[in-house]
Amino acid sequence: MLQIIAKDIRQQRLHRQRRGGELQKLHQTLSSLQLKSRHHCEQVDYYRHYITSCLDHLTTDSKSTNKKAAEKKKKLPALSYSAARLQEKGVLLEIQDLPPTQFRNVVFDIVPGPERGSFTVKARFLGVEMEEFLLQYQDLLQLQYEGVAVMKMFDKAKINVNLLIFLLNKKFFKK
Repeated sequence: MLQIIAKDIRQQRLHRQRRGGELQKLHQTLSSLQLKSRHHCEQVDYYRHYITSCLDHLTTDSKSTNKKAAEKKKKLPALSYSAARLQEKGVLLEIQDLPPTQFRNVVFDIVPGPERGSFTVKARFLGVEMEEFLLQYQDLLQLQYEGVAVMKMFDKAKINVNLLIFLLNKKFFKK
């Protein structure tokens, strides 16, 4: 027993050195992880700034000398489409619990939202406003990237994501 204790006392210095080395490696790993974390945060900030600048670039008018074109764009703040028209374009696939013969009585108003890249979609049935839906352009692009072809709006209407993006690009964003 005494020999084991003596051996343990003699090897205490080696154990301390090993623990010190392991502790030093852990500190190096921690500092490199913090550095990498900072780098990733900077990258996220950079990409957020890039996305907002792209959306700003899409939505702002270029400095054109044609005043009529600028006035026309200012006069066109909202779009109104009947459900039948959207179905003809392929944007609207179906509305739950509503026969296609009633689609002419449903009107969708698409208005630019409070933030750049957002839209407010209002649904009216026979002139009575029914529901409102906040649509983020970035969310549509994410759905398109993920390969989602159909999304639900108002929990009742099925919308073709690609054709809705095409419609928004055509009507709201500069060419």
